[in-house]
Amino acid sequence: MKKSFDYASAGVNIDIADAAKKKIKSLVKATFTPGVLSEIGKFGGFFSIEHLKYKKPVFISSVDGVGTKLKVASLMKKYDTVGVDLINHCADDILVHGARPLFFLDYIAMAKTTPEVVGEIVKGLVTACKAEKCALVGGETAQMPDVYRGNDLDLVGLVVGIVEKDKIIDGRNIKAGDKIIGLRSTGLHTNGYTLARKLLFDKAGYKVNTYLKKLKTTVGKALLAPHRSYTGPVFKLINKIEVRGLAHITGGGFTDNIPRILPEGVGVVIEKKSWKPLPVFELIAGLGNLEDKEMYRTFNMGIGMCIFVAPEAANKAMKLLKACGEKPVIIGDVVRSRNGAKKVEIV
Repeated sequence: MKKSFDYASAGVNIDIADAAKKKIKSLVKATFTPGVLSEIGKFGGFFSIEHLKYKKPVFISSVDGVGTKLKVASLMKKYDTVGVDLINHCADDILVHGARPLFFLDYIAMAKTTPEVVGEIVKGLVTACKAEKCALVGGETAQMPDVYRGNDLDLVGLVVGIVEKDKIIDGRNIKAGDKIIGLRSTGLHTNGYTLARKLLFDKAGYKVNTYLKKLKTTVGKALLAPHRSYTGPVFKLINKIEVRGLAHITGGGFTDNIPRILPEGVGVVIEKKSWKPLPVFELIAGLGNLEDKEMYRTFNMGIGMCIFVAPEAANKAMKLLKACGEKPVIIGDVVRSRNGAKKVEIV
């Protein structure tokens, strides 16, 4: 008699995947807000905005992933913070346009579903969603043994937010003379990990549990520091003064992200001496003998969000941010540019 061959024999165990989904269902439900109209497990997530009473609502969405930071999580066998990374990264991306997150969907892909790993990831997603008052309305957990190997996995998400049409922040009001205020990051956030891993692990030979006095922690903990959310302080600021532009410093660093919000005819001068980069960036730069140009176009260097305000509003903005517990710093100015070039100069 020939042996029966099924999906599990091919490397995909649906029963384990189903068990993982049941385990996280109650966690996810804790994120539900009044707009959620569906249960987890439907083909789509339903969300109503009737209770929000917007006059001219505009939906703003963003999709992103945690990237190779997941490699560090895998080495540490610690997955409870990467969900936080994903939510906060996506929330910050729509925050730059003045949008509040409404709901979120995640995508987890791995060689074989491990309920414990999925559970830890979802705990992080839930923690961050609750902090953002954002509902986790659905997602997908995919087993792909022919795409991923061993403990490899991918984590991606989509956020949908909302803003009144006349409250959209798109940078069009940025003018020469405006001041740029930087809000501190907690570390690499979710960018630059391919370079960081090559230098810290491959070149320097550090392990995730290597303690470095310079970092005051282990290499793994320094790299796994969660991507922070700027929603709280930025919205408190928006409600008090005119914020002319916001730039989330993610992949591409300062030189690629800031031009995305600049109008024609202006550029930016960033004074790198106005703040001290976090020790982890100094360590990476030293190991790779990296020039400033490379560092500032790859990493956030300790500044995760840039806020553009009129020069006369800068002092008030700084006071308001400090009252929120932030340690803001004026990191540069908007200047007129030649030929309309949206150039970012690091001096």
